[in-house]
Amino acid sequence: MALDTAATFPADRELVLERVLEASAENLYKCWTTPELMEQWFCPAPWTVKNVRTDVRTGGNTFLEMHGPNGEVMPQPGVYLEVVPNKKIVFTDAFTETWQPSAKPFMVAIITFEDLGDGKTRYRAVARHWSAEDKAAHEQMGFHEGWGIVAGQLEALAKTL
Repeated sequence: MALDTAATFPADRELVLERVLEASAENLYKCWTTPELMEQWFCPAPWTVKNVRTDVRTGGNTFLEMHGPNGEVMPQPGVYLEVVPNKKIVFTDAFTETWQPSAKPFMVAIITFEDLGDGKTRYRAVARHWSAEDKAAHEQMGFHEGWGIVAGQLEALAKTL
């Protein structure tokens, strides 16, 4: 049974990035689900991604580390809530691994890939937060700029596959 991720959600807790990308939904999905590919696009330079582990299935674990230019290391554990190949990935940091609650849940991410034909895909990345304060903090961190840069990096890599 699919989750109803299209249901109305309070605007004061949701951030959205939507773009039409010049890459197939299949290749974009592959970039989102293949550890070696995720390391190439998942965060804006000068940050890098390492130690990516994925179990891409509903209830499967996901983990990666974001490494900053000054030695920062930000572990990103989570769980996939819904996976529909080439169409949708929903994951959260509310769990550190399968059904183990995290100390401080921050968001649920809903990534969708809508095939528009001619090698184009409507890419939509939604971040739903537990509170308006978490949403505001995510905006302050540079959600729109950062996730926009990452979408461009994702598109560039997906076009090469």
